[in-house]
Amino acid sequence: MSKLKELEAFVLVANKGSLTAAAAVEGVTPAIIGRRLDALEDRLGVRLLVRTTRRLTLTQEGAAFLEDCQRILTDLANAEAQLTLGSARASGHLRVTAPAGFGRKHVAPLLQAFLRAHPEVSASLDLADRTVDLISEGIDCAVRLGGLVDSSLVAVRLGEMKRVVVGSPAYFQQRGVPRTLEDLAQHACLALVTQPGWDFIAEGKPILFKPPGRFACNDGAVLHEWALAGMGLAWRSLWEVGEDLRWGRLVSVLDDYATPPVGIHAVFPQRRHLPLRVRLFIDMLKDNYGRPDYWDKSE
Repeated sequence: MSKLKELEAFVLVANKGSLTAAAAVEGVTPAIIGRRLDALEDRLGVRLLVRTTRRLTLTQEGAAFLEDCQRILTDLANAEAQLTLGSARASGHLRVTAPAGFGRKHVAPLLQAFLRAHPEVSASLDLADRTVDLISEGIDCAVRLGGLVDSSLVAVRLGEMKRVVVGSPAYFQQRGVPRTLEDLAQHACLALVTQPGWDFIAEGKPILFKPPGRFACNDGAVLHEWALAGMGLAWRSLWEVGEDLRWGRLVSVLDDYATPPVGIHAVFPQRRHLPLRVRLFIDMLKDNYGRPDYWDKSE
């Protein structure tokens, strides 16, 4: 039995939620899909799905394996498309969504460049700080930051981001530089009201610090501006403050306590044939976000 068929069956069942639905897509019987899953689990020696008469549930190992399988199948489809499409030109309407702040700074400019390179493509960009339902809203691709929760979508890792504590040189000259997490209690901290706190790692353990500062806002861009103005310390993403760090407008502190970077992903609905315009746009994002110099480029 083909290993590829086993992987395809696993991804289909995980996304469709049943052997019957997966079998309908493949045009085979549920029994054949079941045998492919059994063969995959036997070969790996790991239970990927818990199957009952009423539902299918991914195990912890299955959930981790699913993301890898989706990426493998997407890469294979892209490789085949490179050969079969040849000189085909991207066309049609591309619908993209992204978080508002990140999208303004790191999606909109690349989408503009993409449209210049592909004149037969039109596009709409939805910048929203909410989890958009791609299927019901007809979205081709979403750029998402951090952890992913919807296993019915295909995810492609585009790059990484991390958060840092930053302040202006003028602020540090006036208030001093915090050396430990305990020092933060003596500083003016700029809080985002929609966040429970700032995440750190100390001695291998996660710590949630709740900023006690006088200043709070529900807009991260305002906190960024306040930090530049010397009003206090802010916990911001490198995608937002990288240029300021490069040019010395802001300085990062407590880097030894920073949590590991989290992923930047492109997610899209499961499809047998991804439209060329979507595939090329995702490739463009990956090429840019994957370059270390992209995040600290000058203005």
